[in-house]
Amino acid sequence: MIKTGNQHIAMLRDGREVYLDGKRVTDVTSHPAFRNSIRSYANLYDFQAQPGNIDKMTFQPAGTDRRVSRIWELPASYNELVERRQMLEAWTELHYGFMGRSPDHVASCISGMYMGIDVFEQADPARAGALRDYYRYARDNDLFLTYVIVNPQANQSKSAHEQEDKYLAVGIVDQDAEGITVRGAKMLATSGIMANEVFCSCIQPLREGDEMYALSFAVPMNTKGLKVMSRKSYEANATSVFDNPLASRFDENDAVLYFDDVKVPWERIFVAGDVGLCARQFHATPAHVYQNYQCQVRLMVKLRFLVGLAHRITEINGTNSFPQVREMLGQLAAEAGMVEAWVYGMEAKGQVGKHGYFVPDRSMLYGSQVVTQQLYGKVLATLRELAGGGMIMLPSSIEDFANPSLAGIIAKTQKSPVCSPEERVKFFKLAWDAVGSEFASRHNQYEMFYAGATFVTKGHAYRTYDWQNASGLVDNMLGSYSLESELAKLPQAA
Repeated sequence: MIKTGNQHIAMLRDGREVYLDGKRVTDVTSHPAFRNSIRSYANLYDFQAQPGNIDKMTFQPAGTDRRVSRIWELPASYNELVERRQMLEAWTELHYGFMGRSPDHVASCISGMYMGIDVFEQADPARAGALRDYYRYARDNDLFLTYVIVNPQANQSKSAHEQEDKYLAVGIVDQDAEGITVRGAKMLATSGIMANEVFCSCIQPLREGDEMYALSFAVPMNTKGLKVMSRKSYEANATSVFDNPLASRFDENDAVLYFDDVKVPWERIFVAGDVGLCARQFHATPAHVYQNYQCQVRLMVKLRFLVGLAHRITEINGTNSFPQVREMLGQLAAEAGMVEAWVYGMEAKGQVGKHGYFVPDRSMLYGSQVVTQQLYGKVLATLRELAGGGMIMLPSSIEDFANPSLAGIIAKTQKSPVCSPEERVKFFKLAWDAVGSEFASRHNQYEMFYAGATFVTKGHAYRTYDWQNASGLVDNMLGSYSLESELAKLPQAA
């Protein structure tokens, strides 16, 4: 039986401790701040369960009698990676790339860790066994996982153990034969309110003395002592789908998690007190590559959508025949095509690693992330320039159409050569929600920093680039001539 949307929604009615606007939310699936976004995630599961989509979207793991999402598949070849990417694309098209922490993201991370299980085996066979069992459990139950892998910012000039509050970040309070007790906060639980479980770890570099923060574990979102503090809900503040077609349905939400002396059993702990392994779980396994490869596939689809918005803006405004406008559209097309080429390139240059799984090319992945961190805001600025005042001079809400007098004025002032006034308003409401609303502003910030600060991604690009090959070309050029040989060619002095 394949997981469906209604099954996922039912799983979220588990008593999780979610807070919004100072109050506890009793049922996230019915609350106006979360219900539509939860339904959007549920639609992903319904889509994969449709008879015509089952082969493309799911697979049956060996030794099991159930089909699950391909997000858990471990590609052993280029062709299998491409099949998995096509599944990711199909899911992303359902939310137009605006749900960055969809179920395929952290599943890609955990799957990548499983591919590098030997890294855990070498450090601690018991922790490797816990990871192996958890991957199979999450896969076989088709769980939606989120993660929190960054510490609260606080004083960033100091390491975790040097902060004023010892338990600002999640750290070990106690441990016994049953497991460990943890206390502290983690960010940023994007989609945590909509997820089944959370993977908690630390991707930031840890120093000597930070051993108590070197953790990696997974717990259900309704675990006793786990508090979920939601940011402002853009969905709750969306007046209607017509006025905010994206924010009203695709606000994946972000939250701070506070672990108030949460007991985690050993069978769910993958790293405990090992600073070196905490870093290697991401970078010595395919985990970091797979989770960020998924991000680039998502962004590829999102840019297609934004470029489509740009083209429609020019059609509605009647400017699409202007040479300068076509030049701007051509630039956008080239940039979106570049990101798509990077995705295809990191697949084509990928290799079967020592673990026997096919891994996308790291250098192309990180190169893409460096450029796209700078690109997203540029694309939004271009859409703003193309639209002019069109995204601002709009009716205040759908209720203006219900007033006959105002509706008549709208019909006179919202003209377009290609569509009706109502269609024009509908389109520019969508464009504003994607480009200029508070929801859109959050996405601009997200695309800039989800992969880390720019110096982090540039560091990854530096470390993974083939400098030997590049330097070899320079050496070959320098070796093709010499001062002596060139001097010998000069006319001899009389």
